Amino acid sequence: MDESTFQFFLGQSTRDYAADKVKSGAWDAVNALKQSKEEMTKFLPKGLHTEGAYLYSIVEIESETQAGYIWFNVNEGRSGLEAFIYDFYVFEAFQGKGYGKQAMLALDEEARGMGVKKIGLHVFGQNDRALGLYKKMGYAVTDITMSKEL
Repeated sequence: MDESTFQFFLGQSTRDYAADKVKSGAWDAVNALKQSKEEMTKFLPKGLHTEGAYLYSIVEIESETQAGYIWFNVNEGRSGLEAFIYDFYVFEAFQGKGYGKQAMLALDEEARGMGVKKIGLHVFGQNDRALGLYKKMGYAVTDITMSKEL
């Protein structure tokens, strides 16, 4: 990912994360964007050049058009190096065409090459499409948080 693409990613990812947190009931709408910016700063303190952070564009080869992006960090975990996917998005025009699956396969290959032993992620409960893809790609549910509005 280059710097201009990173700036686009950062804006979109920050807004989307805030909206998802509001939709899930975790954050209130008034403070959500501020909280999302704080999270981004926490996990990407040096932006595109943050050590241990890997940001990639998903590109349609024929047209060289950006079809989405993926961001993961790699850190030392209990069983060795572990990756955590912080954001993964395929643009709407490219959804349902295999880009998500191919990006996940490329991530597996990249992570193996780095010596990563485990990949984790978080998915919002209302994101059925992502949940289905992750299950199809071999990810297992490790815990579930639930809530009920009264």
